[in-house]
Amino acid sequence: MADACTQGVDTGFVALGFGKVAVLGVVQGISELLPISSTAHMRIVPAFLGWPDPGSAFSAAMQMAALAAVISYFWSDIRGFAVGSLRAVKARDFEDWNFRFVVWIGLATIPIAIAGLVLSGLLNKCGSPLRSLPVIGISCIVMSALLAVAEIRARHQRTLDHVNLLDAMIVGCAQVGALIPGISRSGSTLTAALFLGMKREEAARFSFLLGLPAIALAGLKEFYELWKAHLDAQGWAVLSFGLVIASISAFVAIWSLMHILEKFSAWPFVIYRGLMGVLLLAGFAAGWLA
Repeated sequence: MADACTQGVDTGFVALGFGKVAVLGVVQGISELLPISSTAHMRIVPAFLGWPDPGSAFSAAMQMAALAAVISYFWSDIRGFAVGSLRAVKARDFEDWNFRFVVWIGLATIPIAIAGLVLSGLLNKCGSPLRSLPVIGISCIVMSALLAVAEIRARHQRTLDHVNLLDAMIVGCAQVGALIPGISRSGSTLTAALFLGMKREEAARFSFLLGLPAIALAGLKEFYELWKAHLDAQGWAVLSFGLVIASISAFVAIWSLMHILEKFSAWPFVIYRGLMGVLLLAGFAAGWLA
């Protein structure tokens, strides 16, 4: 593991090279925005292929690919909130819903920002115990069960314009769970939004919009950590290539998720996550996965 560390930052992705990072970029881009845990896939796919763990730095930096995809897909929403908020500030109309929604998103980001700073040393260090296969496998099974309960109990009635500050804070607190590998940011926030009675596609929309600041902060922080660790030119080139591939994959993932939730339900993700968690635990116990 030592040769995959750069001043304490896990940079295993550099040794993988462009070809393998392209494959993992596709996997990361798809799994980052679907409620199936990108961290779990970043551990299980390389393990099955016999590749080294790309490291937590790769997963965190790939947040910028997710950010680009979310902004592209929800551009009309984002532009509407931004223009509406600026207009409200200019008119001193602080009761404007656009302004309030943007403020709520900012407040809802505070819990994960604080938790991320507190746990950063543990999350990013080389060989972090939180990236162990048992932890990820258990997290997948727990989230599968919670998403199943949410799908059963949800009323699927509320839309985004029914959201209030309490809703935003509940989903924001649920987002903190994403710091534990295997939980999934989109999975935890989607599950919380469903528990609040939102329609499936509206819950996903809320999840993505609320997650924008957290995604941006996580990605920028990791870029700073890599820069501070003096990642070399080869490392930046490999990372940049992975980002381009992941951005395209992430956009496709959002489109797929919105259509699945609109036409079907969250059950495919419940089943997939549960099976993946069992597979990880079984593979680890049997020695198939190191």
